[in-house]
Amino acid sequence: MNIIRRPRRNRQSAAIRDMVQETRLSVHDFIYPMFVMEGENVRSEVVSMPGVARFSKDLLLDEIGQCVDLGLRTFALFPNLPESRKDKYATESQNPDGLYLQTVRAIKDRFPDVVVMTDIAMDPYSSDGHDGIVENGQILNDETLEVLGKMAVAQAQAGADIVGPSDMMDGRVGYIRQTLDTQGFKNVSIMAYTAKYASAFYGPFRDALDSAPRFGDKKTYQMNPANSREALIEADLDLAEGADFLMVKPALAYLDIIKLLNDHYHLPIAAYNVSGEYAMIKAAAQNGWLDGERAMMESLMAMKRAGANVILTYFAKEAAGVLGA
Repeated sequence: MNIIRRPRRNRQSAAIRDMVQETRLSVHDFIYPMFVMEGENVRSEVVSMPGVARFSKDLLLDEIGQCVDLGLRTFALFPNLPESRKDKYATESQNPDGLYLQTVRAIKDRFPDVVVMTDIAMDPYSSDGHDGIVENGQILNDETLEVLGKMAVAQAQAGADIVGPSDMMDGRVGYIRQTLDTQGFKNVSIMAYTAKYASAFYGPFRDALDSAPRFGDKKTYQMNPANSREALIEADLDLAEGADFLMVKPALAYLDIIKLLNDHYHLPIAAYNVSGEYAMIKAAAQNGWLDGERAMMESLMAMKRAGANVILTYFAKEAAGVLGA
């Protein structure tokens, strides 16, 4: 056959395929979400997330040390707290002697060069399990901002490098930015959960933190999975209010949203490869239905290819091992 263009020529050997590869994953792309719990020498497996555990502070530090040896440098911290620490106004979130803020300090003391990203939302500390103050069955937006601002300052004081408002309250990025700047924390970055959808893929995460809503759902503040243009509205607001990163959550089912934000904005785009996405691949691999390592790397590559500069993923440690091999 007289074929001038033969794309297979650029696929004929591993060396050529590597040379023309368009998208590359690096360990530096990853943020590793980790769960801390009370106690000493405690490791508690998250049943719905094979390979993921909650750690007491001492063991968490050991685990971070292993991750640093693999080249991971950024960690996102989430607290698992007993019900006795929770109340209507999430006051434990601002307790300088509490588990979360003490753990942030301990990480920065042991590993001063790593980046610690903290979570700003009421639900891990709330007796209602929602991301905002609840009154008469309604989530109060503006009243919640004051709590979130105090939370941000407390985390910055503890040593947080990046704060991640995951609550989806209107105006929270601007309020947090102004509050941090006023308190002298102009260098603390904000990774806005810009397009956080009301997704079914969060189930295992809520198991890990025991933070499911005590009533109703989160659809009055998290986004409708049917909407894409709405993500541009949220991104415009976050950009104007001072965000340093724009995040899409979840990732795999929202690759189009990652690309949409990457095409329209010059800020770094983050993708959160959430617990349900992780659990699906792990469960299928355990049953022998697919090659777990290949599926992991292919899914992470898809997020990077779609335009994610940063990927929050529970696969981070495992993927770092593969990339370093």
